[in-house]
Amino acid sequence: MRSIWSGAISFGLVNIPVKLLSAVETEELKFDLLSKDMAPIRYARIDKNSGKEVAWKDIVKGYEYEEGKYVVVDDKDFEKANPKKAKTIDILQFSKIDEIDPLLYEKPYYLQPSKGGEKAYKLLQEALAKSGKVGIAEFMLRNREHICALRSYNNRLVLSQLRYQQELRDLPEEVDKGIKLSDKELQLAVKLVEQLTEKFEADKFKDTYVDEMKKIIKAKASGKKIRVATTEKTDSNVKDLMDVLKASIGNNRKRA
Repeated sequence: MRSIWSGAISFGLVNIPVKLLSAVETEELKFDLLSKDMAPIRYARIDKNSGKEVAWKDIVKGYEYEEGKYVVVDDKDFEKANPKKAKTIDILQFSKIDEIDPLLYEKPYYLQPSKGGEKAYKLLQEALAKSGKVGIAEFMLRNREHICALRSYNNRLVLSQLRYQQELRDLPEEVDKGIKLSDKELQLAVKLVEQLTEKFEADKFKDTYVDEMKKIIKAKASGKKIRVATTEKTDSNVKDLMDVLKASIGNNRKRA
């Protein structure tokens, strides 16, 4: 597994050399854009002034500080802005994991100790496991500063990139104003929830959409006719809640 960042975890006066590895791998179908005569579409990087195509090696990154005026910046400039954060996962505090709003979680990463950092890595991992706490830290990744949570997971350290609170939008307007629920409706709803309650096992859930699309693509490539499964039409009109809840509970009993 290839690392995407290397640096150190700053833990008090302890520095733990680590590598950052992506914890997720998303399978996506790659589609090419074609003209109607089946020729692939090519995108070009065009100089607005000359109209000529520009090679990647001749492209730089710039910030427009006045209209038409730019300052060119490179990776070294980003590191100069805060050289410590560029190579350090700086633990600022420790907190209980349930104090973190689930809406703040963004992306998970694995942390792997670099050579010479194995003992300090294990020490932090065990300390987090025993205390039940997570480390709240700051670090730089892809020229952006991030907040993150470090926790113990299966005898390893994982880093969860967090969103900043300011990035969350305000909640939409409440929908329950003036709505009254009867005790019976609530009892039936809770009963349905209890009937459908099972232990969450992540490996039970699979993304089957990509596999189904591959079947369609394979069938089209071989000239076969594609059969589309019919779906039941759902009634968009809201029926009597009591009747729907009773029917749902009865239907679930039949399946059991």
